[in-house]
Amino acid sequence: MLSHSKGPDLALLDRTTDEQLEAVANRWPDRLAVASMHQGRRLAWRELRDRAARVAAGLASLGVKRVDRVGVWATNCWEWVVVHFACAKLGAVLVSVNPALRARELAFVLKKSRMKALFLRERDERSAYAEILAEARREAVCELEHVILFENPEWTELLETRPRSHAPSKLDDVINIQYTSGTTGSPKGVSLTHRNLVNNGFIIARALRYTELDRICLPVPLSHCFGNVIGTMAALARGAGLILPNWCFDARATLAAIEAEKATSLYGVPTMFIAELSHPEFSRFDVSSLRTGVMAGAPCPMELMRRVISDLHCPELAIGYGLTETSPIITMSDIDDELERRVCTVGKVMPCTEIKVVSVENGKTVETGAQGEVCARGYMLMKGYDDDPEATARAIDGDGWFHSGDLGTMRDDGYLQITGRAKDMIIRGGENIYPREVEEFLYAHPKIAEVHIAGLPDERLGEIVLAWIRLKTGECATADEIREFCRDRIAHFKIPQRIRFVDSFPTTPSGKIQKFRIREMELREQEFERDGATLAARPMVSRAPRRS
Repeated sequence: MLSHSKGPDLALLDRTTDEQLEAVANRWPDRLAVASMHQGRRLAWRELRDRAARVAAGLASLGVKRVDRVGVWATNCWEWVVVHFACAKLGAVLVSVNPALRARELAFVLKKSRMKALFLRERDERSAYAEILAEARREAVCELEHVILFENPEWTELLETRPRSHAPSKLDDVINIQYTSGTTGSPKGVSLTHRNLVNNGFIIARALRYTELDRICLPVPLSHCFGNVIGTMAALARGAGLILPNWCFDARATLAAIEAEKATSLYGVPTMFIAELSHPEFSRFDVSSLRTGVMAGAPCPMELMRRVISDLHCPELAIGYGLTETSPIITMSDIDDELERRVCTVGKVMPCTEIKVVSVENGKTVETGAQGEVCARGYMLMKGYDDDPEATARAIDGDGWFHSGDLGTMRDDGYLQITGRAKDMIIRGGENIYPREVEEFLYAHPKIAEVHIAGLPDERLGEIVLAWIRLKTGECATADEIREFCRDRIAHFKIPQRIRFVDSFPTTPSGKIQKFRIREMELREQEFERDGATLAARPMVSRAPRRS
């Protein structure tokens, strides 16, 4: 049996983002659309539609036209959602700007995206955005004409603009440009259409069985597909409420938001769920309203899934897999799948979507159970990389298949297992080692809370196995103890040769672990050690960046 699967046919929505918002606001005008807990602001669907219409008219009065680019550079807030739908109303292209960017990176996005307007806050506790923007504009010639600070009168003026009609958008118009996370190489602008986003949100909402009574707690960033598609667009598909616990992820704020708003759904990457469950005040909060949610971005250990189901009351938690280029969800587990399917796989192909696993050597579809590169095609595939036809051609072949760069295997039941990135594979003395396999084994150690495996260059073996480990609260362990746990239980060449205990890991703003950063930081430490510094003198955790 070949590793190829096609999801069931389904009547997709023939609506633009603005048309979907209009339909929801007309059907459930007074139901909650957005609750921003940290701002003390609530909007019903009718209010959200009306404010979006006013901001769209305000942008038009500034000279912003259809297909012009409009950026949002901010952490989670109700204004982000309003600008999202204002762009859809006007027909402008929303550019999602990572709030963690610094001047050089922002200059790249400003120039590459050709944005005409940018929304932001002057500063927050993590970034002085206005200062960074000024520096970025000195570094790059760009087309930016309008800078709108949410705290300033120009934002209020936009909100008070009289609504007006705009030329309707088409389903295949680009509505959003998302820049890839930058885990490797230069970010590329992924161009996504109304058809992509409206229908990915619709299919996700259908899979999670959302209704207008559901409330989605969203601690993941709106600047990423996880936030503004799996979150915002899935809520829009069914009229569910969107709850923003805080500007950035905060475990306590998330737990408090679940209790206060009686959230029925919770999103996050595994590290977020771990932080919530291990928070010292976890038992104080009533999270019994939860029913479902989505965990994505990294593998879910078995023990974590058990605790999410029992302690977080999420028996219908789904595991999802996708990429920005696929809007993003490609596969997802069913909410009533048994535990093994939800932990050991990333689910099965979604409706109107097709996947296959191909040989990295010759591109031919492999047999089920064999490892290869995961490819996908369907309605959800991006229009292309913005202004980069060569990169688009490298990613999408002549038959319309998107080549993900992810390694995986397809089981006989059609469920997909992701085994890692092709470039993350470790080759030690001629032996291929897939980091996820070693990580899954080490999660069985009773003292380990989180572990990530990467390869380090080695003169003799080519590469050796590196393990960064975060222990459970109150636990202590040694590298020899971890290696002894591995001995005779996994192949000798898979046992980590270098082990470091850390308190945190470098991540993208969406929470994905940056293994290339782990390698870079470890190599720098080796240089210090060769110069006579000790590990104790230079604790690695002091350099691990804070999660945005």
